[in-house]
Amino acid sequence: MASVLVVEDDQFVRSALIRHLTDAAHLVRSVGTALEALREVAHFRFDVVILDLGLPDLDGSEVLKMLRGITDVPVIVATARDEETEIVRLLNAGADDYLTKPFSVEHLSARMAAVLRRARTTPGDTPPPSTVLRVGGLAIDPLRRQAELDGVRLDLTRREFDLLAFLAGRPGVVVARKELLAEVWQQSYGDDQTIDVHLSWLRRKLGETAASPRYLHTLRGVGVKLVPPGAEPPL
Repeated sequence: MASVLVVEDDQFVRSALIRHLTDAAHLVRSVGTALEALREVAHFRFDVVILDLGLPDLDGSEVLKMLRGITDVPVIVATARDEETEIVRLLNAGADDYLTKPFSVEHLSARMAAVLRRARTTPGDTPPPSTVLRVGGLAIDPLRRQAELDGVRLDLTRREFDLLAFLAGRPGVVVARKELLAEVWQQSYGDDQTIDVHLSWLRRKLGETAASPRYLHTLRGVGVKLVPPGAEPPL
């Protein structure tokens, strides 16, 4: 059971989401505007927010930025916009996941379950001493969720950090896209665009490109690996 905030101005869609989530034993609150959503998040603690982009008062990406200023609650964006540039913009604004409308309730349930598994921690636990993963100039602390490149802290989203830490735990090993979806996204299926978008943003923050990689090397049709600069011979 999770506490869910549904932000959706279409009353029909909103009612359907509330009914489905309530039937699944979740605690649901709902609003129809961005300002109401910000007020709810400021006053109540939620496990996940389902955010429609087509709100009457503010653009959804602006709402994401505002939410990220006051909370780290996982946000699943529901949007009819499926262009890659728009998806990149949403992820960069702070979305943890996205669903393209129309979507099935089963698809929503699967995405919610994956997001909640990643976000939940055990309250009161004292983390053990952390083992820092080092690859070249990269230093990744999985427990403290901190990453540095050449001594400079990296500003990573939750997904970017999870992806980098997973690859850093297997330096030099080619990880298949299917395994990345299963282990990082905790999904048994999905499209390559999800991985490509996150790799693209991660590369930018590492100061590299797909054409001139330093750490992240993609083997077309096989997978991705993380190696220190200079370890991978030029093609």
